[in-house]
Amino acid sequence: MYHINMERSEMQKYREVGKRIQDARDKAGLTQEQLAVAVGYKSATAISLIETGERKLRVGELEKIANKLQSDMQYLLTGTTDKKVTVRMALRSEHKDLSADSINKIESFISFVKSEQDGRGGTSKK
Repeated sequence: MYHINMERSEMQKYREVGKRIQDARDKAGLTQEQLAVAVGYKSATAISLIETGERKLRVGELEKIANKLQSDMQYLLTGTTDKKVTVRMALRSEHKDLSADSINKIESFISFVKSEQDGRGGTSKK
């Protein structure tokens, strides 16, 4: 009985991941076929099976899907994300054309906005 419950629990996790992928795909305005081609699958069937939780994903596959959908892998896996990490990661990974100085200025601005929200005022460099 324990094995069956574990199997159902694992299946439910794949369904939840699939649902988040489907939502991100819809938000990106892509069809299953377009996403399949973009990440290297031969047909939309693979995406359909992933979205319904009937097909397991490898980490590399999830990474390709997340990149194409401009979504955070952590969010696709868990439904949660660390916004601070996401912003900083996006600056480094998606904006390779920005200089180190520009990235530092943006990070300083993020710190400034956070300090204003916390009521501390001023800037804080991490």
